[in-house]
Amino acid sequence: MFGLGTPELIVIGVIIFLIFGAKRLPDIGKGVGGAIREFRQVKKDLSMDEKEDKNPSLSLEEKIKDKTLDQVPGAKKAMDVKKKVEKVQEILKS
Repeated sequence: MFGLGTPELIVIGVIIFLIFGAKRLPDIGKGVGGAIREFRQVKKDLSMDEKEDKNPSLSLEEKIKDKTLDQVPGAKKAMDVKKKVEKVQEILKS
């Protein structure tokens, strides 16, 4: 694990305990666990989409963007407005 042995991990744990205290450690653990779970879920979703993807030429960034637009409320509407503004700017330049 990145060359960290048991003594190093114990020292890191003690430092974290001293900095945050016993009351905050469960909250920190829940946050880290939730983040790890979310990353695993995104990875799983992207791999599933890759298998089912009709357009395999999409890059990973485009797949993440499409997934985000589907999940974040208002993001798709904002992107549509942005595209319309760009079209209007192109028409005005002509």
